[in-house]
Amino acid sequence: MTSDPQRWRALTVALVAGFMTLLDVSIVNVALPSIRDELQLSSGELQWVLSGYALTFGLLLVPAGRFGDARGRRNVFIAGLVLFTLASAAAGLATSALWLIVARLVQGAAAGVMNPQISGLIQEMFDPPERARPFGLLGATIGISTAVGPLLGGLLIAVFGEAEGWRWIFYLNIPIGVVAVILGRRWIPVRRSEKSRESLDPVGVALLGLGVVLFLLPLVQEREWQGNAKWLLAVAGALVLALFVVWERRFGREHTALVELGLFKVRSYGLGALIGLLYFAGFTTIFFIYTLYLQSGLGYSALLAGLAVTPFALGSAVGAAVSGRFVNRYGRHLVVLGLVMVIVGLAGADLALTVVEGHAGGAAAAFPLLVAGLGSGLVISPNQNLSLSQVPVARAGSAGAVLQTGQRIGTAMGIAAVGALFFARLADSRGDWGSAFRGALWLTVAFVVVALAAALTDVLTGRRLPGSAGPRDGGPREGGRREHGRHEPGRHAAGAAPQPSSVPDRR
Repeated sequence: MTSDPQRWRALTVALVAGFMTLLDVSIVNVALPSIRDELQLSSGELQWVLSGYALTFGLLLVPAGRFGDARGRRNVFIAGLVLFTLASAAAGLATSALWLIVARLVQGAAAGVMNPQISGLIQEMFDPPERARPFGLLGATIGISTAVGPLLGGLLIAVFGEAEGWRWIFYLNIPIGVVAVILGRRWIPVRRSEKSRESLDPVGVALLGLGVVLFLLPLVQEREWQGNAKWLLAVAGALVLALFVVWERRFGREHTALVELGLFKVRSYGLGALIGLLYFAGFTTIFFIYTLYLQSGLGYSALLAGLAVTPFALGSAVGAAVSGRFVNRYGRHLVVLGLVMVIVGLAGADLALTVVEGHAGGAAAAFPLLVAGLGSGLVISPNQNLSLSQVPVARAGSAGAVLQTGQRIGTAMGIAAVGALFFARLADSRGDWGSAFRGALWLTVAFVVVALAAALTDVLTGRRLPGSAGPRDGGPREGGRREHGRHEPGRHAAGAAPQPSSVPDRR
């Protein structure tokens, strides 16, 4: 499969579709006032338009990844793409709150079907020494789509007006989706084992889905459901997820389980999943609170608010592109550097907004946000690459989906925690948007600091293992060279999780 000259074309189609689905996580933020006024949405309905997408997105990631592993990733990817395109058209045509909410839920579900196939296709189409570049492009796609969403949304509203601009946010997906379906059918290869009929673990799917819903629902509804009783759902979700683990261990003795729990014994995968969860808890909340502060606190238009976060988007793109060249050499050390740059950049943005008051604050924070964006580009794609480097290709879809599910849970956790602090400080300070933003910003920094601690744990643990030689042993070797005793990524027998003894010394 790796000799197929069309694999880069296939990757382009997958990344464009992935960009479209991830863009819809953030692009709606600046359009919420227009949607509220046009469809007369309540605050609760508005919350569902924004968070319902993330909820169903996270719900289907692992089952869809497992289904793609077993039945073939191309057809699952295209089916999700078709559904996403149709749901986007329905969202743009919405005439009521219920219509729009249902369309957004279906959109999120379709995105959850598509996205795990992308990392699986990279694992399938590219040999281990080649994967740094496509994973770097995937990281750039994630970073740019999240950061550029507010800018593109503001631009569409400026061009088409308050009443119609928000609809074009969804209509934009239609031509992109149609072209991607046509080219995807032509260029994305069909895996030979696509006719496989191994068990899909329906009990595991049901338990995982129920656990994720119970855990995410109170986070999504944190501002709407008063009182502390809602957190009992999160406790119930944790118990269901514990039952899921017990079931997977039992089911995996004789069949291929939904989630290969043995992968979490591999340091590169287990700590990589934790880093992703914590980083996304801080990373995605930056745009949530910053665009609110700019629009409501400093009086920016939707377009200007989008422009203000563009430096982060540009930095993220450059950082992700550069990281692909160095991840094989420096491994998790590169992630540590990126996390430090994010922390320094966000602290600098806080300082700039404190020193330069008023409408000029957004311009003053541009350079620090550029630094934070460069750091973000060094975190997302290298962490994804390193986390999946020891995953067998046959499990690539479901393993990548578990990582993305952690990212979606982290996003929900971060928005709930940071949003609660933001609005609490806003109320306590009697409308001081600056004070509310800075307090919430430092909570996002705290999430990134904990992610940095996890990354440092991986690096320092690697130094204490036998055979550790130097700081360059953090990832797969360039050119596919293998050291004595090193296990080449992706070469495990299908369905067998790598054992801890086969983990590279330094990852």
